[in-house]
Amino acid sequence: MHTTDDLIQLALKEDIGPGDITTGNLVAPETRGTGIIIAKQDLVIAGLGVAGRVFSALEPEIEFDALFTDGDRIPSGSTVARIRGTLGTLLKGERTALNFLQRLSGIATQARDYVGEVAGTSVKLVDTRKTTPGWRVLEKYAVRVGGAHNHRMGLYDGVLIKDNHIAVSGGIANAVKKARAAISHLVKIEVEASTQKEVQEALTAGADIIMLDNMDLDQIGRAVRLIDKRALVEVSGGVTRRRLGELARTGVDLISIGALTHSAVAVDLSMTITAN
Repeated sequence: MHTTDDLIQLALKEDIGPGDITTGNLVAPETRGTGIIIAKQDLVIAGLGVAGRVFSALEPEIEFDALFTDGDRIPSGSTVARIRGTLGTLLKGERTALNFLQRLSGIATQARDYVGEVAGTSVKLVDTRKTTPGWRVLEKYAVRVGGAHNHRMGLYDGVLIKDNHIAVSGGIANAVKKARAAISHLVKIEVEASTQKEVQEALTAGADIIMLDNMDLDQIGRAVRLIDKRALVEVSGGVTRRRLGELARTGVDLISIGALTHSAVAVDLSMTITAN
């Protein structure tokens, strides 16, 4: 698994390559400067620590002063952070730092808006594994910053028996039995169900969580009544922001939304740099 510092090094190598031929030919190495990151829209900030680490990877002594904390809602026009160091470092790190900050803040901003749609209910909004390859830890962090929750991090930390698993295992009962016999008692088992029959089979097999896949509101309501709190109920598939309120009112416990990560739009942040 990539660490954040691995990703930063990869991103810097991708951008700078063997050297910044613009900055290297225009700026004396000893010239110092100041950078100011500015919000160009209302947003929820996420990734300030990552942005700071981009610059410190280039210049360990650089000063990165964040004026907000991850999770803060920031109005347009606000100064988000000030960076002081050599002008060359500021120019080389600008785009990479902003790429991290804009992407993660975009996820956090959207997550906060989605969570607002189910305010006053007990429903938890959770993400999925539909993340940018290599960025999963960061993107799921941004989801939490926005007030939503994480589903499993990967294939290693939770059992989710889906249609293909059921098919190759000879049915839901067999799949649950096999999984239960092999895993720790601390690990929960979730089963995907797309019909009322499958919901009953998952319930009888002892699933801890039942995922209702691509069901309409009437089907969801019937499944919730059938399960009757004997397992957690998750809704997945075809979930949009517009539908969150009505889905929450069906009595489900969890709503999983791939769009929390895969469809988030980067926010608008810019960085101005001046020589001291």
